Amino acid sequence: MSEEQEPDYRFTLANERTYLAYLRTSLACYAGGLSAVQFLDLGPDRWPARIIGIVLVLTGIVTTAGAFRRWQLNLTAIRRGGALPASRLPLMLGATIATVGLIGLLFSLWR
Repeated sequence: MSEEQEPDYRFTLANERTYLAYLRTSLACYAGGLSAVQFLDLGPDRWPARIIGIVLVLTGIVTTAGAFRRWQLNLTAIRRGGALPASRLPLMLGATIATVGLIGLLFSLWR
């Protein structure tokens, strides 16, 4: 196991900026989910809006937790001089947002 060392501060700050960007994305998911439940009118029972809202809020929760974990793993790798670990978080976010957008579009056209 290699010894940890203090990295160049620019790498640490870049890691923190990435973490904060994920937190902003989480906040957008929370806001989008709550807005979907409150304002989308996609049917008489509003169940499509509720599903979209729940999926977006859950995505925000997963993104918040995943961002923290990614920040920790990256910081450890930077301090040890190792390779940064791969993450599925961007793929999960992109796929979820695209799917929710497509579902919203289909329900809007169907209505």
